[in-house]
Amino acid sequence: MQPAFSHRRADFPEDFLFGAATSATQIEGTAFGGAGASHWDTFALTPGNVVRGETAARACDHYHRWEEDLDLIAGAGFDAYRFSINWARLLPEGTGKPNPAALAFYDRLIDGMCARGLQPFLTLYHWDLPTALAHRGGWANRDITGWFTDYALTVQRRFGDRLASTATLNEPWCVAWLSHFIGAHAPGLRDISAAARAMHFTLTAHAGALAALRAEGAKNLGIVLNFEHVDPASPADEGAAATEEALFNRWFAEALALGRYPAKALQGLECWLPKGWQADLDAIAAPLDWLGVNYYRRALKAAVPGTPWPATREVEGPLPKTTMGWEIHPDGLSDRLVKLARLFPGLPLCVTENGMSADDHITDGAVADPDRIAYVDAHLAACRAAIAAGVPLKGYFYWSLMDNYEWALGYDKRFGLIHVDFESLKRTPKWSYQAFQHMLLPRTLSAR
Repeated sequence: MQPAFSHRRADFPEDFLFGAATSATQIEGTAFGGAGASHWDTFALTPGNVVRGETAARACDHYHRWEEDLDLIAGAGFDAYRFSINWARLLPEGTGKPNPAALAFYDRLIDGMCARGLQPFLTLYHWDLPTALAHRGGWANRDITGWFTDYALTVQRRFGDRLASTATLNEPWCVAWLSHFIGAHAPGLRDISAAARAMHFTLTAHAGALAALRAEGAKNLGIVLNFEHVDPASPADEGAAATEEALFNRWFAEALALGRYPAKALQGLECWLPKGWQADLDAIAAPLDWLGVNYYRRALKAAVPGTPWPATREVEGPLPKTTMGWEIHPDGLSDRLVKLARLFPGLPLCVTENGMSADDHITDGAVADPDRIAYVDAHLAACRAAIAAGVPLKGYFYWSLMDNYEWALGYDKRFGLIHVDFESLKRTPKWSYQAFQHMLLPRTLSAR
C-alpha cells in the first residue's frame, strides 16, 4: 500500500501555509532569455568544480515549462510557492537597465501563481551573482551593499504589487563561508579574509535592501538562514562543536537579533573583518517581519589540533542518512525552532526548506519514495512539537518541487517531489507528491 503522511492539514493552525520551493538557476536554464552570466555559470565551466562538468544551461527548462510546473504546484494542494529571481537574468551586468525578456518572464510567472491561487514567496538572491559583479570583488567588496539594494528596488518596483513575501538572501552562510572559505560553491575561493568580509557584507547587503524596500512600502520582509543540529563527536570535541555552532548557527542569527557576532567565531574572523564593521551592526539588527529556517541534518564535529582555525572536521555519525550523506535528525528541527523563538521573541518563523535526496527511479510509470515520505512526516511532527511549545511557526516549504541542478553535485542528487528525466525533461510526480495531495487537497478544494 502506498504510504501517506500521518498528519492532516487540520493538525496545523488555520493560517499555516504549505508550499514548495525552488531557485531560479537550479530550474530555469541560463542559456536563453537574454540571461547574463552568473558566477555559477563560469564556476561550472572550470574543470573539477562540478560533477561531470554539468552546467545549468538548460536545467529543467522551467523558463519555457513554467505553466506545467505551476499546475503541478497547485495540483498538490500547496498554498504558496517559494521561488527566486536570477539576478544575472534580470540585470545581465549586475546593475543598469533590466533585460526586457526577464521582466516579461517574471511577470508571466508571478501572474501565473496568482491566477492559480498560489501566494508568491520571493527570494531575491539564491546564489546567482552576475559575473560582472564577481569581477569587481562580489561579496567580498563593500560595494555589494549598493549593488544588491539597487537590484532589490528594481524587483520591488516591477513585481512588488503581487508578492506575498520577500526574502533578501537565501543561506548567507553558503554565500559566504561555503563559497569563500571551503570553496565548494561559486566563486570557489579558499581565503579566510575573503570569507570574513563576505560573512559581513552579506548582512550589510541584507540591511541596505531591507531599509530601501521598507521605504518603498514593501511588506512582509525577511531573510532565510540555514541551520544544522551540531553535536560533538566525543566529549573531547565540545570546543569543536561550539566553534561550528558559532560559525554555522549563531553568526547570522545573533547579528540579526542582537546586533553582535558570537565571540567564539570572532576568535578567528575578527582580524579579517573590514575596517569599521562594528558601525554596521545596528542597521543589520533592524527588525524583520519573519525569519526563514532551512534545516536538513545533524553534523558531528571533531577537533583537529595543530591545524589553522577553526581546526575542526566533520565525522560520520551513526544515524540514517540521505544520499547526500546527511544524518537525519528531525528532533534537531524542533530544538532549533524553539531556540530561535527565544532569540527572536514574537517573530513569525517559517520552515523555508526541508527535504531529502534519494536514489529515485521510475518503475512501471511510478516513483516510489517511502523514505522521503517518512522523512517529511517526521519533520512535520517536529514542526507540530515546536508549535505546541509556543513557537510562532507559520509555514513549511518542501525542498524541492522537482529534481534539479544541485549546484556542484550536478544532476546526481534528487530532492524533488517530482521526478525530472533530464534527457526528455518529462515530469513524473513521486509518491511523496501524492502524499502531499492526500494531506492538503481536501481544504484546498473546499476553499475554491
